[in-house]
Amino acid sequence: MRVRTPWVEALRKKQEEGIDPTKKSDVAATPSDRDLTPKRMADSYHRVVIPLAQDPWLLDNYLNANGHIRLGTIFMDLDALSGVIAYKHTGESVTTVTAAVDRITINHPLKELCDLELSGQVTFATGRSSMEISIQVAKAPKEAGAPVHPEDVLMTCAFTMVSLDPNTKRPVAICPVKVESEEEKRLFALGEKNYNTKKDRAKTGLRKQTPNDEESDLIHAMWLRQLEYHDPNNPLRKPPNTHYMSTTTLHSSQIMQPQYRNRHNFMIFGGYLLKTSFELAFCCAAAFSHSRPTFLSLDPSTFENPVPVGSVLYLKATVAYTEPVTTSSSSSSSANTNDDPSSATTTTTRVQIRIDSKVRDIEHGSSTKPTGQFNYTFLVESDISVAPQTYEEFMIWVDARRRAERVRGSIDEGGGMAAGDGGGLKGSGKHDGRAVRVTE
Repeated sequence: MRVRTPWVEALRKKQEEGIDPTKKSDVAATPSDRDLTPKRMADSYHRVVIPLAQDPWLLDNYLNANGHIRLGTIFMDLDALSGVIAYKHTGESVTTVTAAVDRITINHPLKELCDLELSGQVTFATGRSSMEISIQVAKAPKEAGAPVHPEDVLMTCAFTMVSLDPNTKRPVAICPVKVESEEEKRLFALGEKNYNTKKDRAKTGLRKQTPNDEESDLIHAMWLRQLEYHDPNNPLRKPPNTHYMSTTTLHSSQIMQPQYRNRHNFMIFGGYLLKTSFELAFCCAAAFSHSRPTFLSLDPSTFENPVPVGSVLYLKATVAYTEPVTTSSSSSSSANTNDDPSSATTTTTRVQIRIDSKVRDIEHGSSTKPTGQFNYTFLVESDISVAPQTYEEFMIWVDARRRAERVRGSIDEGGGMAAGDGGGLKGSGKHDGRAVRVTE
């Protein structure tokens, strides 16, 4: 269960004690002498089967209007499972929150409705406050305990979780992972690589450094091209399939209700934010392309600040980057011609949607806090591109372009994590997303 106390009881206790559990305290609650003995990966392993093929009423919660599996609902389950795994590793004396989703990738689209097996474990933890959790979603084997075949793996993902003191909200140390087998060494090394890569990227992010020479040249070339579009003496005009970034945005706002709280009762759990941001991203890609998008991946995304129950969540979706895709009867590959949108001749496009989320209290008396950024990539059956105009939009475009190049590089290297026993993840990610599927 995601929550253990009915909302009415949690609210009554808060009112009686007169203590706001969402506020920081100077008194630590986590014991300073707790046991931090290294734990095996298997100690945190957890497996759940969702009997979609057996329970039509349960299936109701997972289907959309077309009878396809709602990926947003699966994302909620993934975050909930990552929390269960994290607490199996850390124990109950800490508060564990989702800090980032490093990537969610479709490996093999489902072609039939079936029971789903969600499984995972902690695959990287050094004894500091954070840990990486690797999870896979697969077609459930017919016999309990039977291994999952690689071709039955629907989805792989990695979550970064951080443990905090429940009172001070400061990071606390957790047990390191004890590596035993060769496969565990591989998973740990992959987690360590991801950890170091994120640290390096933070140092070279656009908030720390200006665009590099290649990016600056691209920005300047696109700016000059747009000047030509508006020059009455130049016959060149913006192609009809190129849309300015400012025209692609969609907004949503909603009150955060207690039904989607986390196990600590007064904050919204990360899976709900994934679900709502995904569905807005899907709508944004559909409105942009005038077609039904196919989800390819959730690219590295971050959670910055918690979202309190009762607050107002604001989401903004923007088409951040587009990339033409060339296809053949047997394979697909991407051609990075997005730098000159007018040169694209293909009929399919990868569309990257950026979701920016912010939160305010219901009285709107306090300042707006950013709560996270989510980056989704879809495939659309359309030859279409996006063009930035302002400096802020150019930075969004450059950031998304970097992300697309990193993803392409990881695919060329053999990418991510390989499906294996114990929730180890990895998949090629080479399909173009257009196979017959029952996920959406």
